[in-house]
Amino acid sequence: MLLVNGEPGETLPVSDRGLQYGDGLFETIEVNGQRPVFFDRHLKRLEDGCRRLGIPCPALAILTEEAGLLCRQAPGRAVLKIIVTSGSGGRGYRRPEAIQSTRILSLHPYPDYPDAFGTEGIHARFCQTRLGINPALAGIKHLNRLEQVLARAEWTDQSVQEGIMLDFAGQVIEGTMTNLFYVKDHALHTATLAQSGIAGIIRGLIMELANQHQLTVNELSYTSELLLSADEIFVCNSIVGIWPVKRIDQTAFEPGPVTRKIQQWLADYKHETLRREQ
Repeated sequence: MLLVNGEPGETLPVSDRGLQYGDGLFETIEVNGQRPVFFDRHLKRLEDGCRRLGIPCPALAILTEEAGLLCRQAPGRAVLKIIVTSGSGGRGYRRPEAIQSTRILSLHPYPDYPDAFGTEGIHARFCQTRLGINPALAGIKHLNRLEQVLARAEWTDQSVQEGIMLDFAGQVIEGTMTNLFYVKDHALHTATLAQSGIAGIIRGLIMELANQHQLTVNELSYTSELLLSADEIFVCNSIVGIWPVKRIDQTAFEPGPVTRKIQQWLADYKHETLRREQ
């Protein structure tokens, strides 16, 4: 099912600026037990992104009501997607004086990923497509995702589950659809997202949980060579949770004890969050 500004339908005006210019944002949310998981965190990120882009954010009460309507139709696990655009406007980059944002909520089947991706790990590769450097857009989950589209088009080998993207300065940033962490010297490390990349919900939650459990977390700039020297590597997002990485190109890794602990911390936190919301 799909709702456009609260009404069932599958059409948008061709003048919508989300279509014309990618002028908008989106959230991809796990649905479990007919409830959107970590919904408050997703709404906060959506609000923050709208503020940074200057797009009026739909009322959170309306988003909550419409999300609940869709989620109650979910058979088991599903994926809820929320898109907010700056609405329709004439030709040209300038927005209308009074922006009437468009909201689109849709429900999708949950991806059929093997359980082994979370237990045994995945294969990844380095991508040739680089992420642009732009502090004004860094961290935001905006609709302009052509870099990820081009990077994901680089391989068709079904044994590879994720691609690792660098920026134009040669720093490792993230996966095509995930954030990336590595473990070295009993500490957790992840890329700083001041110049590019998406600040994922699960990324932020993992950093919070690590701090609560006195596990050191470092945000830094690092190269692919440093990544390949890691003790453990894992990727994460709101749909897959945490996947250990067992190989990048020809370099092998083992799903290690720190990754296992963080997986358990996340699972416990998610279980407790869902229990409280019942």
